[in-house]
Amino acid sequence: MWCTTAEQALALSVGEPFDTVISDLNLRSSSGLDLCRELVTRHPGLPVIIITGFGSIESAVQAIRLGAYDFITKPFDFEALALTVERAVKHFALQREVNRLRTEVTQNQPRFPDLLGQSPPMLELFRMLGRAADSSTTVLVTGESGVGKELVARAVHQASRRRTGPFVALNCGALPETLLESELFGHVRGAFTDARADRSGVFREANGGTLFLDEVGELPMPLQPKLLRVLQERTVRPVGADRELPIDVRIVCATNADLQAAVEAGRFREDLYYRLDVVHLEVPPLRSRGTDVVLLAEAFLERLARREGQAVRPLSPEAAQCLLTYDWPGNVRELLNALERALVLSDGKSVRVDDLPERIRSPRAVALPDDREPTTLLPLAEMEKRYILKVLALKQGNKRQTAEALAVDRSTLYRKLAQYGEPGADE
Repeated sequence: MWCTTAEQALALSVGEPFDTVISDLNLRSSSGLDLCRELVTRHPGLPVIIITGFGSIESAVQAIRLGAYDFITKPFDFEALALTVERAVKHFALQREVNRLRTEVTQNQPRFPDLLGQSPPMLELFRMLGRAADSSTTVLVTGESGVGKELVARAVHQASRRRTGPFVALNCGALPETLLESELFGHVRGAFTDARADRSGVFREANGGTLFLDEVGELPMPLQPKLLRVLQERTVRPVGADRELPIDVRIVCATNADLQAAVEAGRFREDLYYRLDVVHLEVPPLRSRGTDVVLLAEAFLERLARREGQAVRPLSPEAAQCLLTYDWPGNVRELLNALERALVLSDGKSVRVDDLPERIRSPRAVALPDDREPTTLLPLAEMEKRYILKVLALKQGNKRQTAEALAVDRSTLYRKLAQYGEPGADE
């Protein structure tokens, strides 16, 4: 597309933007420098190439200062001009792509600064977190031990409308039943022998905010209907009180147990399970997060060094490779502990392989039959059985986690266990 005046060029630029503009320095009604200035102002980054037969250092400097991409003097070689145009077009395309990515990153920046991750499982968790945070419904956070379920619960709170309210956490598996009831619902003075004063309980302490019930699967059966009533009625009755008190609390629960299996086994109330499992957030294990382990490791090393007042020691490439090949049964908690140890032992400018725990430096290989010893050669079905039972034992009998580790459906796992005559295989 071509034109003969600056006015025509500016009018054409209002529509679809050009990839590049070639302009003579001397135009009929104005200067090519004026056109360059106006085009770059309207379309930042647009490459403008100025051509003139009256070239001078002053004109070239002025053109570049105004944002011109290049300056060519007459007479010029057409191949050289074509090469300049090609470079300008590629430069502009690259700049637009960078701007697009920068905008996309800014728009999709996670609202959860304490959660790090770029892997697909974490991006999916961020997506679900964004939706869950905007409501006041009950959230159930599940995942293996050490994956950071409380961090997820805090992220839900911080991104919600209740962020200015309190965040109160209680581990349901850390207290005996008698103390747990008082911690949950509170008590009045004289309700029992040691009740020398009123106690509000965590539901009332979290009023206007979020209550995080960790290890909710450990909640004793006698307390489960009481928790269900609180969730349904939005009132709480302290132990020994004669009336119920209204509460305004959002509930976030967490567990590493298979609640559905607990329901089927009669250890957890079905109606309470469905009341808790309104929005389900599954936190992925560290072994499924790929290079997130290195991202987390670098962040942890920086945090630990700052806490200890030390210089930050980055991971050596060899140490990073060790972290990537380890399967992290203890998940993020194990990673943090390993790096704390490494930082203490490291005497160099970086964290090296020798600074890592032995189990990470030399992970145990999967034991295979010895083909030199005929008595160790087993049928494939027997090897499969032994492996499945080994994984089940490692997962402490948790069939959901076992099925996930084996990458099979739970129905397939149950069928296999039934074939092996395992107790509880039909649960």
